[in-house]
Amino acid sequence: MKAWEDKIRKVVPYVAGEQPNKPDMVKLNTNECPYPPAPGVKRVLDDLDTSKFRLYPDPEAKLLIKELAKFYNVDEDMVFVGVGSDDVLANAFLTFFNSDKPILFPDITYSFYPVWAELYKIKYETPKLDKNFAMNKEDYYVPNGGIIFPNPNAPTSLLEDLDTIEDIIKHNQESVVIVDEAYIDFGGESALSLVNKYENLLVVQTFSKSRSMAGMRIGFAVGNRDLIKALNDIKYSINSYTLNYPSIIAGAEAVKDREYFEKTCNKIIQTRENTKKVLGDMGFEFPDSKSNFLFATHKNIDIIELFEFLRTKNVYVRHWNAPLIRDYVRISIGTDSEMEIFFKYVKEFMKEKTK
Repeated sequence: MKAWEDKIRKVVPYVAGEQPNKPDMVKLNTNECPYPPAPGVKRVLDDLDTSKFRLYPDPEAKLLIKELAKFYNVDEDMVFVGVGSDDVLANAFLTFFNSDKPILFPDITYSFYPVWAELYKIKYETPKLDKNFAMNKEDYYVPNGGIIFPNPNAPTSLLEDLDTIEDIIKHNQESVVIVDEAYIDFGGESALSLVNKYENLLVVQTFSKSRSMAGMRIGFAVGNRDLIKALNDIKYSINSYTLNYPSIIAGAEAVKDREYFEKTCNKIIQTRENTKKVLGDMGFEFPDSKSNFLFATHKNIDIIELFEFLRTKNVYVRHWNAPLIRDYVRISIGTDSEMEIFFKYVKEFMKEKTK
């Protein structure tokens, strides 16, 4: 070993979903929205004043924060923005999880959480989900240095009701509780209604799913102004200019178009419900998803073989070779025509396996 090697911080990094780029592929592996952003996004980008690229963007992203505050009916100093919700969450880990006690998050959840915990040297424990992938709220009644979980959960798709969320917050008034709502717009009730009631609650959302802007990298958090100030203090200590100018103006435009946002979410919900029926009729089992994906298994087929077969047809879904979930595959909801192609090849696979 070289003399300097033992001084390098070493972590096992997060593994992002595969990003293939093939003609005529059906990409159902990273939970992106299959529809374009609101029309106003294209308009402002077409009219973009590129002379402003010589200037730093607004470090406070005031234009975007103003629209988010208006949309969610909160004060502007209750909103924090970052480069995707991953950036927001990483800042939140660094800001709020600063205790000798372990933080808590489920044993099956977003796989970035343990990466951030290891990176920032934060102790953590992972209460087990039950056999139906639901959280046991009593597991979070113990002393801790903070709590974080997605709702709906990823990759399981299961939604916890707002009463359960509030119960966990009530029992943890001495630590910050972060609810990661990347998928809340596809059928759940947001914990945003609780931010004025509980000063220790931070709700994090993203533009990558329901607002069709994964490529722009915009995320945000809503919480009481003390939490937001603490987040900004950390952000400005690392990098003041996180969101670029095009992301700020395009993001603001996306938020303005409530009608398009709701229409797109409803289309995905309708396709998801049809996908449940079709896969259910084929013998697949899955939690009752309230997200833009299904987490499916089948008693009579090898899920890994199905995953690999679909890849040969340029149909991409997500699989984790992890002990508790290796018999499941995560299927993002695409357009109706994309799902028909997916169904076609699943049926072809099943027919070949039952010959």
